[in-house]
Formats: sequence, C-alpha cells, structure tokens
Amino acid sequence: MITLADVQAASKRIDGRIRRTPTVQAGPDLWFKLEYLQHAGSFKTRGMFNQILAGDPPSAAGIVVASGGNAGLAAAWAARELGITAEVFVPVTAPPVKVAKLGKLGARVVQYGAEYAEAYAASVVRAQETGAKFCHAYDDAAMVAGNGTLVGEISEITDFDTVLVAVGGGGLIAGVMAAAPDKKVVAVEPVNARALHAALEAGQPVDVPVSGPAADSLGARRTGQIAFDLAVARKIDAVLVTDDAIVEARRNLWDEHRIVVEHGTAAAQAALVSGAYRPEPGERVVVLLCGANTNPVDLAM
Repeated sequence: MITLADVQAASKRIDGRIRRTPTVQAGPDLWFKLEYLQHAGSFKTRGMFNQILAGDPPSAAGIVVASGGNAGLAAAWAARELGITAEVFVPVTAPPVKVAKLGKLGARVVQYGAEYAEAYAASVVRAQETGAKFCHAYDDAAMVAGNGTLVGEISEITDFDTVLVAVGGGGLIAGVMAAAPDKKVVAVEPVNARALHAALEAGQPVDVPVSGPAADSLGARRTGQIAFDLAVARKIDAVLVTDDAIVEARRNLWDEHRIVVEHGTAAAQAALVSGAYRPEPGERVVVLLCGANTNPVDLAM
C-alpha cells in the first residue's frame, strides 16, 4: 500500500524537475489547485518523472507508455528533460491537440485502437519487443507517489478539510489518498466513465464502457488496483456527474475565473456546480484542476 512516506520520497526525487503550481482561493472556504499549469499541462508529469527515476534506469530503448494523451505528454516531457527516447501509444480518438504536442516534444507517436485499453495492450507488446522501460499511466506505485506530491503544496497554503478529485484510471486520487491520510477525499467520475464506481460496487476492478466529452482523459475502462485498494481502505466518498454538468463546469471555470481546462479536469468542479457534492457549512474544500491539454476555441462559442 502506498503511504505518505512514499510520497515524501518522491517529492525529494523529483524536486527541481517539476513546477510548484499555485493554490488560490476561489471563494469562501473554496480553493483551486492550479495543477493544469504543470509542465506538459497536467499532474502526470510529477508521477512520470518519479516512475522513470525510481528503480532501474531505462535502457537505450528508452520508455514506452500508453495514454489518452496526458500521460504521454508527461512521458515525452520527462524523457526530453532526461535525454532519453519516448514512444507513446494513443488511441486514434486522442484529441489532435494532444497528438500534435506529443510530436513537438520529440516523442514517437503510435495511434492504435479506438480506446485507451487497446493502445495499452499494443504498448505492452512493444516494450517487450524493444526492451524499453514500460511506464504505466496510472497503476504504478512510483507514478502514484509522484502524483501525490501536489498535496504538500496545497497544505502550505490552506489547512483544508476536503479535496475533490476527477477520476479516470485512479493514479491521481490514489496519490492524494496516500498523501492526505487525515483528509476527506472525494472521487468524482462522469456517469459514462465510472470505472471506480463500478469497481466499488463489484468488489474488484471491472471493465466498463466509456464515452462522453471527458473520455479522452478520464476514459480508463478499468480502475487501477492501487486506487481501488486505497479507496476501499479509506472508504472514500464517490459521486457521479453528468456530461452536461461537466460541460457547464468547464464553461463556468472560464466565465467566472478565466481558467481553461479539459473536460476531464472540469469534472471535479462539476461536483460543486451541479450539487453532486454539497459541502457542510465551513467545510474547506480544494478542487484539483489537474489538466489543460484542450482546444479552447469552443469556450468562445
């Protein structure tokens, strides 16, 4: 089980390689963690650096990762900074803005399959063929610990009670749970991409269908075992939000705060905007705004 000590070790390992992103007050008893300002546009850069640097170093073949986009961008950024090669498998449905950025960062991009799960299967085979270090997008202990390092930065700004986290495969919420053992952690998932909900209902990770505007970043068909085990141990709260609520929350973040984020990121804010999560009076809530690899043109429509 990942612990706070693992997160603290990760923080030391990646110090100086990641950006310490701001935590800003957005209203009475409400704070936003602006992790979308992280290098490569999402929290995954923290975890990817830690995953690459922990354990055995990559061979000359570099690293291989499968991604809906953000983990690939994090891998490409980290690989470029560390002077190694990165091969990134993404589904053919990956947003063009993410695919284009992968190329700009120097990664070799392979588009395969209609969903993350298909790209993942192909990437595992490729790593075995080449001897490259396989870096999991979310269900890896070092990845999880690295992701959790953002919690310490929040704690320097506010003694919060609750943190709302958008959930895809579970790598971020697992890191938050490990890093904040004495805080309330709320999982927020789209109704059409509810892998953690389904796992908690079934008593184990299971496959679910995924669709909707947030599927490019929250589109894992099955939650990670690490996130599932921690969620069960912590008995965390979990809420679902509709696709319409996610779209509304993303627009709300732009209209009210001039913040541009992905639909998946907006899912966390959608829990508040839609009333899916209603804080108690005086409850100090942090919303993790975790990724901004999106095309902002539709916000002006």
